[in-house]
Amino acid sequence: MDELEKCGHYRYWKTDFDLIEELGLKVLRYGPPLHRTWLAPGRYDWEFSDLVFNDLRHRNIASIVDLCHFGVPDWVGNFQNPDFPALFADYAGAFARRYPWIQLYTPINEMSICALFSALYGWWNEQTTTDQGYVTALKHIVKANVLAMHAILKVRPDALFVQSESTEYFHAERPAAIGPAEKFNARRFLSLDLNYGRRVDSEMYEYLLDNGMTREEYHFFLQNNLKHHCIMGNDYYETNEHYVSPDGLTRSAGEIFGYAVITHQYYNRYRLPVMHTETNMCQGPRGDEAVNWLRKEWANVLRVRNNGVPLVGFTWYSLTDQVDWDTALRENNGNVNALGLYDLDRKIRPVGLAYKELVRDWMEVLPTQSVCLQVPIVMPHEFQRHIEPYSGWPFEENQTLAPNTEERE
Repeated sequence: MDELEKCGHYRYWKTDFDLIEELGLKVLRYGPPLHRTWLAPGRYDWEFSDLVFNDLRHRNIASIVDLCHFGVPDWVGNFQNPDFPALFADYAGAFARRYPWIQLYTPINEMSICALFSALYGWWNEQTTTDQGYVTALKHIVKANVLAMHAILKVRPDALFVQSESTEYFHAERPAAIGPAEKFNARRFLSLDLNYGRRVDSEMYEYLLDNGMTREEYHFFLQNNLKHHCIMGNDYYETNEHYVSPDGLTRSAGEIFGYAVITHQYYNRYRLPVMHTETNMCQGPRGDEAVNWLRKEWANVLRVRNNGVPLVGFTWYSLTDQVDWDTALRENNGNVNALGLYDLDRKIRPVGLAYKELVRDWMEVLPTQSVCLQVPIVMPHEFQRHIEPYSGWPFEENQTLAPNTEERE
């Protein structure tokens, strides 16, 4: 599935960026379509990326570039492919060289969800349902993320990485479910433990080794972490908390603890600056459901911040409505889900008006009343070329579209 196609972004990308400016935003979580850009090892089609990233630079909007959002090109296969980490790092390095003014990245979005849905739940990519398949996918995904960070830093030494990761909690329904719930609550940290080089819990260490991770692979993560370049992005939806039954089955619990409580659990584990990197709620029959959720999430953000956690950002996902989100993109039904700040006709929803008001009211207040006064972001218009331009340097200052290079097929 190509969600950018379904939502009309390829056709209306310039309008969509106008909407970003209309909202008063200076930073945008955004990524190129990987399957259209990464054609083969060392072969890229930069045409659409040149259009959109040059335009964002002209608007002085800083992008948090999401390089891989759940899927890989067909030629890669899936996340069981042991060549994926090195191949993806090459792609990340090529992207950074072509757009050196970009400083902020999410190399792989929601690494934990990507591995779970692809290799344990049987929904995406390899569609396996085994612990071994899950561990294999997880170690390849996180290694790809780490190697991509290293590749980007070679081009942009001041790069910052925002790990957009789902923040979960598992509640035991009955005393007999405490064991399974504890296992799930340990497993939820695996992707970030590996990414940040934190030693995993003993039960999870045995689980990883029992399902195909070698000691050498585990020590790679301990020895190659780049935690000091990272912001911990936490995603929270109403579906992020789960009830666990004694047989290990799970079901949605709705919001019980909420974003603030669960984010403190993650912050206490990793001690990194935090960004609320995703949330949404469908606009329902009353018309105010999404607005009420936005206000609740923003109140949680302020609670976390006022408790002394360096919280540096908040994201509604996404700008426009989405299509087939209700089946996690497993079914191609064409169902439009009213999750956006704007509908697919690019008309603002009530939650969009509320978000715009929130941005206007808080944009100048937060940096002056936070324990994290300023993230060292270099805006696109402030970028100075600190390195010699490589041979594929995309454009001169007065151009809006880069010429194609031999890297493009």
